[in-house]
Amino acid sequence: MTPPAGTAVLCGGTAESKEYFEKRSLKKGSVNWVLLMSLGIAYVISGDFSGWNYGIGYGGWLGMLIAFLVMGAMYLFMVLGLAEMSSAMPAAGAGYGFARRAMGKVGGALTGFAILIEYTICPAAISTFIAAYVHALGLFSDVPSAAIIGFFFIVFVGIHLIGVGEALKIVFGITAVAMVALIAFFVGIAPHFDAANLFNIAPAVDGGTTLLPFGLGGVLSALPFGIWLFLAVEGVPLAAEESADPKRDMPRGIIGAMLTLMVTGALVLILTAGGAGAEFAGTAAAPLVDALNEVGEGPLATFVNYAGLAGLVASFFSTVFSGSRQAFALSRAGYLPKFLSVTGSRKTPYVALIVLGAIAFALAAIVQNGDILLNMAVFAACVSYAMMNLSHIILRKKEPDMERGFKTPGGIVLTSISFALSLVAIVSTFVVDAFAAGCTLAVLAALMVYFFAYSRKHLVGNAPEEEFAALKAAEAELG
Repeated sequence: MTPPAGTAVLCGGTAESKEYFEKRSLKKGSVNWVLLMSLGIAYVISGDFSGWNYGIGYGGWLGMLIAFLVMGAMYLFMVLGLAEMSSAMPAAGAGYGFARRAMGKVGGALTGFAILIEYTICPAAISTFIAAYVHALGLFSDVPSAAIIGFFFIVFVGIHLIGVGEALKIVFGITAVAMVALIAFFVGIAPHFDAANLFNIAPAVDGGTTLLPFGLGGVLSALPFGIWLFLAVEGVPLAAEESADPKRDMPRGIIGAMLTLMVTGALVLILTAGGAGAEFAGTAAAPLVDALNEVGEGPLATFVNYAGLAGLVASFFSTVFSGSRQAFALSRAGYLPKFLSVTGSRKTPYVALIVLGAIAFALAAIVQNGDILLNMAVFAACVSYAMMNLSHIILRKKEPDMERGFKTPGGIVLTSISFALSLVAIVSTFVVDAFAAGCTLAVLAALMVYFFAYSRKHLVGNAPEEEFAALKAAEAELG
């Protein structure tokens, strides 16, 4: 894309040379819609195996079901908006690029930094779950968790360094194994389903009932756990620059992934509690495996236990990918130090992969608590959701004639609902873990201080995401 005359002035930044971008280019045409769909499922699939079930402990089964439906609606409506925006503006910056065009540099920075925090913390959190899972299987019991975490970072960051096509094909294979484990669980637990098991938690607070043992407050507390069943699916557009046909592939990939995750999420929620009981499911460390053991399906539980590790690996692997692409895009445009966006001969952002991998490993080794880390990631994610939904609303109103490969059904109605729900979700993260949400807010504030103090004066006016905004400004000026 060649920027119009005056682009650098319009964007308030400098125009970099052709050589600058040659050193910061991704491999185009490496990913089709099937791999994008697999990537979207991989982001989330670990959430089906663990973590979500604690929402039953906070809100009861019906409270968790409400949380699942409400947060599922938030994600579905947002994903439809993202499908539209990514087909119109296919760039590695994704959400940051959308917000940059809709709300200017400040909105772009806030959105991009929130997404970056989410995808830096997610692999740190998941790596702690992987280490715990490995030890729970009786494997490498004498090896410290930090060493297991370090091994996974070295191996899977290394695979990403080889190339995006190779990496996402591996993700596809790992995700397929995890899906087989889920299907095995569904088949094994279904004969033991009893609707009475869904409501076997006694009322626990004043005003609590058999249906909602923790009252309406429990429903609010369960919302972040509803998010766990969809968290990070919004990362699919970060692969836009590596897609073969982004106008067609991005909508197919992200919507296909979302619909699949809605089905798997509903089934694990209904069958786990319906088979082993809501009270049991709400406290289980490994809900699917523990539920199978509880109903006497021990051999199948062992298979799901081992195969389920693939779900954690798939989510770890895919979030490492997305964190590197968000850092790449922000760095290429000058929002982060520019060395982070340098790519190697394999056209992968190797500096961003190594730096973010080191930060995530340090977080996992120091904090050593996946629940705290995941709650931190959820807060950052919810901030980005609010900003991305708002971007869709603004762009639909300000630029109705923008060329779009896909249009969101219902226009801004659905993304307006998702925007409102994302604000509720932000509040709910403080209800569940104010410390984790507060820590993430502090990191986000520090990055915005860096933006205002330094990077906003050193932006790259002809970076792809900045060009989208420049074209809008140029068209307005000509008009």
